[in-house]
Amino acid sequence: MTKALITGITGFAGSHLAEWLLKNKEDLQVYGSYRLRSRMENIKDIQGQVDLVECELKDPRSVDEIIKTIKPDYIFHLAAQSFVPTSWNAPAETLIVNQIGQVNLFEAVLKHCPDCTIQIACSSEEYGQVYPHEVPITEDNPLRPLSPYAVSKVGQDYLGYQYHQSYGLKVIRTRTFNHTGPRRGESFVTSNFAKQIASIEKGLQPPVLYVGNLQAKRDFTDVRDVVKAYWLAVEKGVPGEVYNIASGVTYTIEEMLNKLLKLSSAEIEIQQDPSRMRPSDVEILLGNYDKFHQQTGWKPEIPFDQTLQDLLDYWRARV
Repeated sequence: MTKALITGITGFAGSHLAEWLLKNKEDLQVYGSYRLRSRMENIKDIQGQVDLVECELKDPRSVDEIIKTIKPDYIFHLAAQSFVPTSWNAPAETLIVNQIGQVNLFEAVLKHCPDCTIQIACSSEEYGQVYPHEVPITEDNPLRPLSPYAVSKVGQDYLGYQYHQSYGLKVIRTRTFNHTGPRRGESFVTSNFAKQIASIEKGLQPPVLYVGNLQAKRDFTDVRDVVKAYWLAVEKGVPGEVYNIASGVTYTIEEMLNKLLKLSSAEIEIQQDPSRMRPSDVEILLGNYDKFHQQTGWKPEIPFDQTLQDLLDYWRARV
C-alpha cells in the first residue's frame, strides 16, 4: 500500500488530517509520529486505525530510524512549536524544533526515500509586517517576520526550497493562514475565547472574558478545509513551489469574538489583559489563494459561523 507519514499526528491539524485520509483514501496506510509527552486525546477515536511511531524530531537518529523503517511515499510535516507567544519566551527552542527538526527529516529522506513527496506546513506569519497596499497577500509578497516563530517558519520555508533546488526533493510548501475548529489548542485565540465562554456558561469562571489585541485582522479557514488542501498539495502541487491556503476574507479579532458571543445567552463582560499583548503584532493577514486554487481546484467550503459553532460546542462538551 501507499504510505503516508504525518509528523505531529496528535496535534490539531495532524489529527484532522489523519481522520480525512482514513475517510477519503482507503488505499493509503497512515502512519503518525508522536512524542512521549504528546496528548493522545485528539486521536483517541482513530488510534487503532493508524500506525503510531514515537519520534523526537530534534534527535537525528530517531528521525533516521522512523524514515528508514517506514519509507513513506508522502510526508505531511506538521510537527512544530506553533504558538507565537511561546516563541517570545523560548526563541531558541522554537528555532531548534522547527528548523533543525526539519533538517533531520530532510536528511533522512535523502538517505532512505528520496522520491517521497513532502508537504511542509509553513505559515502566513512569515509575511509579518504587511502594508495596506499589499493585501490580499500573494506568495510573491516580501517576508517581514515579526516573531521568533515567524522567523522559524521562514527558515522551514526556505529550507524546503533549498533542498528541492539542491537535491531534487519533492517539497511543496504551504503557507496556511489562521485556521481553527474543534480541537484547536486552548492557547490560540478562537479556542481560548470559546473555552472561556463555555466555562462562563457553566459557572466555572466569573462572567468576564479576558482578551488581548482585538484590532488585529485575521483570515480564518476551517481546519477541515485546510487538511483537504494539504492532501491536494501533495497530489497536485508542483514540487519547489509555495502556495497560500486561506479563505480570502478577514475579520478583526473583535468581530470574531462578537460572533462567538452571539452564540451564547450568557451576559459576559470583556476585559483586556496586558499579559495577552505581544511585543509586536501583525496588523493584518488577508490571503490570496488564487495560485493554489488554479493548481488544485481547492477552495474553502465550511462557513466561518459554522466553524465557530462547532468550536464552541467542542468546548461545551469538555469544560
